[in-house]
Amino acid sequence: MYCCMSSHWNSYNRRMAEAVAKVARRINATVEEGKDSLDLSNCQLISFPDGVFKVLRSVSENIRVITLADNEMKALSSKFFSTFTQLRELDLRGNVLTKLPDAVAEMEHLTCINLANNSFSIFPDKLTEIATLERINLEGNSITEIPVEKLSTMPALKWLNVKSNPLDSNTQAALQSPHNFDIVSTTES
Repeated sequence: MYCCMSSHWNSYNRRMAEAVAKVARRINATVEEGKDSLDLSNCQLISFPDGVFKVLRSVSENIRVITLADNEMKALSSKFFSTFTQLRELDLRGNVLTKLPDAVAEMEHLTCINLANNSFSIFPDKLTEIATLERINLEGNSITEIPVEKLSTMPALKWLNVKSNPLDSNTQAALQSPHNFDIVSTTES
């Protein structure tokens, strides 16, 4: 019994060490090559590593695209949004997020956010306050209601994906009427 547990523990530690090394390599590449993107997808992250803020302090204003897809993140801090103020695209698909901090509303340059396949049960309302947002992907969550009126007042919104969500009948009906943006939902005919 002990022998099996020991080898399992060693394999877990090895996987975690590999994940940490992968994160470090990708961050170093962003800093050293002066990239405008940071890809930390598939790194077994449960949160955005605090140390990354310090390492990226000098280049955070240059970063336009961050990919944190396919991790195990439960939350994203306000500090994330106040650090990466120039973000244009944020990919958070395939995590276990249930909400976004209010600070997301202060993202003045964000044009695209991918929140597909997370654990949202409530539409992240603060997204409707981002004037530059063009694309919102919330496919594969547990959302029942969409603030269609608020979305209709968003000046740049072009595309909304709410496919594979258990939308209530009122929301489904509201999505059927014409809008100034494209809607992808499971109620298409």
